[in-house]
Amino acid sequence: MGSMDQLIGQSADQSKIAENEDITLFRDMLLRCLEKEVIPHYDQWEKDGWMPKETWLMLGAAGMLGPDMPDEFGAAGAPFEVALMILEETCRLNLHSLSTALNVHANIVMPYINNLGTAEQKAQWLPRMVTGEVVGSIGMTEPGAGSDLAGMRTNAVRDGDEWVINGSKTFITNGLHCGLIVLAAKTDTTKGAKGISLFLVDSTLPGFKKGKGIKKMGQHSNDTAELFFDNLRVPANALLGEENKGFIYLMQELPRERLGLGSQAVGACEGAMAITADYVTQRKAFGSTVAQFQNTRFKMAELRAQLELTKAYLKQCEARFKLGAMTTEEASILKLMSTELQVKLTHECLQLFGGYGYTEEYPISRFFTDARVQTIYAGTSEIMKEVIARGELGR
Repeated sequence: MGSMDQLIGQSADQSKIAENEDITLFRDMLLRCLEKEVIPHYDQWEKDGWMPKETWLMLGAAGMLGPDMPDEFGAAGAPFEVALMILEETCRLNLHSLSTALNVHANIVMPYINNLGTAEQKAQWLPRMVTGEVVGSIGMTEPGAGSDLAGMRTNAVRDGDEWVINGSKTFITNGLHCGLIVLAAKTDTTKGAKGISLFLVDSTLPGFKKGKGIKKMGQHSNDTAELFFDNLRVPANALLGEENKGFIYLMQELPRERLGLGSQAVGACEGAMAITADYVTQRKAFGSTVAQFQNTRFKMAELRAQLELTKAYLKQCEARFKLGAMTTEEASILKLMSTELQVKLTHECLQLFGGYGYTEEYPISRFFTDARVQTIYAGTSEIMKEVIARGELGR
């Protein structure tokens, strides 16, 4: 059985240590923080289905929330790869619930505000998100509209100096903790997806209601909720960017979002491979270790080869993103291949554990159950294939 100490002592990608001192420094800080403040409590959080709010404040104090945001907002102004490293390492350590919460808060919501927000909006929200005082969510999915944004029913109507919002969202990561949500709503119902706008919505406003947490098969301590908006009034300056350009903004921000998902997938694969290699070299059957069976050796070799190719494409996408050249199609390829590999790899690794892999005592079971949603949220694998196909074949 692979231990957490074993995973802590490893690096998910040794090449990055020599590549960037910022990443090395932040990784060391992150591992110390997780080892002391998170890992001792994580199993209980998973059983409770809840990560305490104090965790956000602790991560903020440790400089782990939006480290790549500008230093004028209290962040470190680090390279964006540091944010991806945090997602990769938390998943490698089998902390996928935490990683998903961080991905939404720091890798999606904060860049939306930094890239699209006014000076006033940035000053209002980013400093408190850096400290963890305010937790961020993004509201796109609805009970009747997931990947089909044109079917969105939540609407915002202008009334003088305010917008009046009505509707609901579901499967919202950080929904119960959130103090701020980047909310997508229809501002022109005649234009389909082209009539969507984005709003920065304070969750303390009257008319904002949080439903009960949604129980899931995996990632239990990552709070996921349904949110309701009943004649919710927000000031005109809560509009993020320009009116009716929400869909364009969503497409612009997808590359970074899917870089985060790819980093999570690679980290989880590395962690699952490490504990599986440890297990099969110790577990004996029929007079030899499981690692000596040809099936085990070939299976691990195949998975390693596929993982290394995925890591290479992830690194290529990171480089193109830094140049501002990463396309939606490339982001879709990364999301499709990395998350499908994560599901396949954790499935194959669990199989090598035999019956023990099906127990909660062995961490491979959590790697497996936490992986499954990766091919569903942020655009299903089927949607990714359609996006890629359009690049090849047109509509």
